[in-house]
Amino acid sequence: MILSGLATGLINGLIGIGGGTIVIPSMVFLLGVAQHQAHGTSLAVILPTSVASAFVYWWKGHFSWSLFWPIVLTGIAGAYLGARLMNRLSPHRLRQLLGLVMIVAGARLLWR
Repeated sequence: MILSGLATGLINGLIGIGGGTIVIPSMVFLLGVAQHQAHGTSLAVILPTSVASAFVYWWKGHFSWSLFWPIVLTGIAGAYLGARLMNRLSPHRLRQLLGLVMIVAGARLLWR
């Protein structure tokens, strides 16, 4: 768990990801946590790690309040709907969806 937390914080601060890409697979495959519980816990982990990283980015002038508010306000609605939908998916489908999103995001980053 300590290495997972350290890796999550490091990756979050460096490239802005970590919760879904590091914490969920670590909890599921290394710690044996149930898929849905890993997703829920990951979301709680994202808050403090993101705040710490965002503070440093803000301090260095790499933060936009004009982008922040519209994304946060609509993101809250999307997060609520996504969390409700997650509860309707089987652990297998949820894992597949996470993997698919990670593959698509990675491919877009590599070939964009």
